[in-house]
Amino acid sequence: MFDTSVAVDPSDEAALIERIAALERVKSAAAAGQARAAAALDAARRAAEEVTGVPAARRGRGVASEIALARRDSPARGSRHLGFAKALINEMPHTLAALESGVLSEWRATLIVRESACLDVADRRTLDAELCGEPRGLDGMGDARVAAAAKAIAYRLDPHAVVDRAAKAEGERTVTIRPAPDTMTYLTALLPVAAGVSVYAALKREADIRCDGRSRGQVMADTLVERVTGRDATVPTRIAVNLVLSDETLLSGDSAPADVCGYGPIPAAVARTMVFGAVADKRSRATLRRLYAHPRAGALVAMESRARRFPRGLAAFIDLRDRCCRTPYCDAPIRHRDHAQPWAKGGSTTSDNGLGTCERCNYAKEAAGWEVVTDFHENHTHTAKFTTPTGRSYRSGAPPRVMPIAISGVEVKVGIALARHAA
Repeated sequence: MFDTSVAVDPSDEAALIERIAALERVKSAAAAGQARAAAALDAARRAAEEVTGVPAARRGRGVASEIALARRDSPARGSRHLGFAKALINEMPHTLAALESGVLSEWRATLIVRESACLDVADRRTLDAELCGEPRGLDGMGDARVAAAAKAIAYRLDPHAVVDRAAKAEGERTVTIRPAPDTMTYLTALLPVAAGVSVYAALKREADIRCDGRSRGQVMADTLVERVTGRDATVPTRIAVNLVLSDETLLSGDSAPADVCGYGPIPAAVARTMVFGAVADKRSRATLRRLYAHPRAGALVAMESRARRFPRGLAAFIDLRDRCCRTPYCDAPIRHRDHAQPWAKGGSTTSDNGLGTCERCNYAKEAAGWEVVTDFHENHTHTAKFTTPTGRSYRSGAPPRVMPIAISGVEVKVGIALARHAA
């Protein structure tokens, strides 16, 4: 075991650099160790399930999610970690050795595995030996050079596989969104190279001919909005945006932040501007729905359900309460509203037993040996405990939606009872 707490003279620059380099080698060696353990876990689980008669197509289901939880990572990355581990252990011993010795970082080893994924096992082993058989050849190579070298070898070994992979990749085109600092957002499009270049060129050309005081980036961003929505970038588009804020923030000038579903917290002043702008715009169809939060914890406990059938109202409440997938470390958007205790085993269709999950996590927890139990923490926060087939448990709690306030215990009980009655 490498001792990371060893003291180094802060004035000895050479020793500090050596310490940084040594710790980097330890990180690479640890990544190799994690890969060995992940591949071994997958093999052991599949062997055990084969003995118990689990169909081949269902063996190993949920292993990637267990690995993600153990690494405090998202389930999507758990799948990549497992695929990476199996490729290294079973097909790419030289890349594994370079990672274990610290010559490669985990990310650069991942790039090599990724670029060789289209090859058959024999060609993949050839690429592995050619690129990583002599570790000294990797010295000084950055991420782009490592990926380019692996891609060049893969193309030489099997050009048809590389071309077929590129054609298949077009089917994976998509658009994603994620929060950015200062109440902004990143809208990302994954496109075939020709389409992506043409879109950028069109936006750039528009920026070249506009001289109205805006920067080039501003013109390109505004033009993108205009061409996608079909209207001026300054004109609101009729799209539903769930904005959650306290009545004090909305009406009394309180500074507690609001929350935009799918984005995250935004400053109170920005939220008020959004609300007042929607109300003042005659083209807007702004609606108001009351949510009831626990006054101490700030967690949602009920929702007004008028003019909605119960299933739809309950699903909306779970979405607003959970914000994103409730599996620990998973920030994916909610796709399923699921029973923590399955319906087939007596689980009720209630907010207490309900969870918002992404599709991957919902299917993963259906594998044998998984158990999810919901409860309310002592501060009245809705919690879920996920127990994996290995017996490890992980918890997640629904995030608070409003700032808690000081209030007596009697008022808490009365408020909760009234809120549940009203819903």
